[in-house]
Amino acid sequence: MDKLVLVNEKDEVLGYETKEKCHLGEGILHRAFSVYIFNKKGELLIQQRSRLKKLWPLYWANSCCSHPRQGEDYIKAGQRRLKEEMGFTCPLKFLTKFQYQIPYKNIGSENELCAVLIGNCDEEPNPNPDEVANWKWARVLELREEFKKNPESYAPWFKIGLGKI
Repeated sequence: MDKLVLVNEKDEVLGYETKEKCHLGEGILHRAFSVYIFNKKGELLIQQRSRLKKLWPLYWANSCCSHPRQGEDYIKAGQRRLKEEMGFTCPLKFLTKFQYQIPYKNIGSENELCAVLIGNCDEEPNPNPDEVANWKWARVLELREEFKKNPESYAPWFKIGLGKI
């Protein structure tokens, strides 16, 4: 099992730990990334997380998100995971990072230093059903309105990351 990269607030590596332990209780700060893919129309590819996900199952989220492996940079990790989750890859660009800690019910927490990666692609996704329940292209202005109307339908990191773009 791949271990997640434990970091401090400056993104300096402190060690490695299992995904399970990193998400228990309040969580242990670790590296993560969120990918935002836009098409030529300026629409954002979003996904509904699989019901198999332990944290935030069936919530809508950005195009893809996960964790870099030991020795893997954010861009390579984002391209790998985009292929694993959505069935395609494309060039990605690093935009920024943000740190957040949010509990999910009494199950666990995200405690991440999250890189925001963006890309452009018009390819039709072929998602892995173990990772993705549904997907669609969405207009950003409409999404921002949806966040206000139905905040409980969207993963917290999705809303934070989109605010950084």
